[in-house]
Amino acid sequence: MTPSSISDKLPERRENATPTPEPVVETRPIPTPAGVVIDRVSHEDIPEICALYKRVWEPPPAGMPIEFVKSAVPTPLEFTSRMEGVTYFVAREGKHLRGVVGTAFSEGNCRLVDIAVDVDARRRGIGKALVLTAVDWARKNRANAVWVDALTRFTEAKALFHHLGFTSAGVLHRHRWNEDVQFFEKIP
Repeated sequence: MTPSSISDKLPERRENATPTPEPVVETRPIPTPAGVVIDRVSHEDIPEICALYKRVWEPPPAGMPIEFVKSAVPTPLEFTSRMEGVTYFVAREGKHLRGVVGTAFSEGNCRLVDIAVDVDARRRGIGKALVLTAVDWARKNRANAVWVDALTRFTEAKALFHHLGFTSAGVLHRHRWNEDVQFFEKIP
């Protein structure tokens, strides 16, 4: 078959054809505690976020490797570098920043990173609202799966992930500063 005979068999191209619309992704309301608002991070939030990490990790939990604490408490410049390719959400209660979570996309999946909730604001649903917001963001961006990890010693974090429908996907032993890390997965 010659090239001209192939084009003769193709359907006529319509210049003003309406493009196929993208599928609509259903929006789900995220339950948040009274008085708490979840928003995307702006650069103005960075000093407050770094102060939150400092409140959460200093003093460090007993036996926590100092390397872990150093990596968990970034300077504003270090956090700005982390923002590259990551969408962060913060939880605010009035003028107070109460929590943060990041979403990083790779190879069709979403990984939750840098999750922290202020010590004084825990057990009130703020962590739950942040994780649900991140999972919803992953779903809206058509992620195949959402991944999150936690040191195995963080029993409250592991309980939260299970409560929100994540399944355990394995453990890496002595993975992070000689600490075991448990992985969780959720299909949005």
